[in-house]
Amino acid sequence: MGLLDILLGRTKPVVPDLDRLFALPSAAVTLEAAAGFRPTGSGAVCFAAVEGAAFEQTHREVQALLDADAEREGPPVELTRDGYGYSWLVSRRTPDQLPELVNDLHAVNSAMEVNGFGPQLLCSLAGFEDGQQRRLALVYLYKRGTFYPFAPMPGTAERRDNPLELRVKAALVNDLRIEQDLNRWFPVWGAPGL
Repeated sequence: MGLLDILLGRTKPVVPDLDRLFALPSAAVTLEAAAGFRPTGSGAVCFAAVEGAAFEQTHREVQALLDADAEREGPPVELTRDGYGYSWLVSRRTPDQLPELVNDLHAVNSAMEVNGFGPQLLCSLAGFEDGQQRRLALVYLYKRGTFYPFAPMPGTAERRDNPLELRVKAALVNDLRIEQDLNRWFPVWGAPGL
C-alpha cells in the first residue's frame, strides 16, 4: 500500500481465506458446550445472481464433484434464489456430518472462485439449532475473511436475537476469526440452509 492510498484512506482488500471454514467443526464443539447449539447438517453459499453458460457449467462441475460422495442422500447441491434476488447453493447432510458439510461449502466456494465467480461470492453459512428449536447460523463473509453469528427470532417478523449473537461471539472468539465491526453482521433473512 502506498503513501497516496494511506492519505486517501484506501485500504487493501482482505484476501479471502477459504481454509478458515475448516475451523467450524471445532467451533461447533465450543458452541454446543457454551450455548447448547448443535449442527443441523445444512449449509449454503450465497452469491450475487449469475446467469449464463459459464455458471451452468460451474454448477454442473460442483454437482459432479459432490455427487461422488456415497454417504449423501438426495441431491448434492441445490440451487435456490431468495426473495432478495440472491442465489444460494445449499448442501444438506446429517447433523453429525459437519466436517463433510464444511468440505461441501469449501468445494462450492473454490469452484466458484476458480471459474471466475469470486467477485460474486458474498457469504457461506452453517446452520445450528438448540433444544428449544432456536436457529443460529455461523456466517462466513467471503470478502472479509471473518465469521459472525446470525440468530433470527422465531416467528414471522424479521427480528434478531442480539443478546444471543453477542454471547455466541464471546464464546467463539478463540475458535473463529470473528467480525469485529457489528455493522457488517448483515441479516440473512430466509436463508436456505438456516
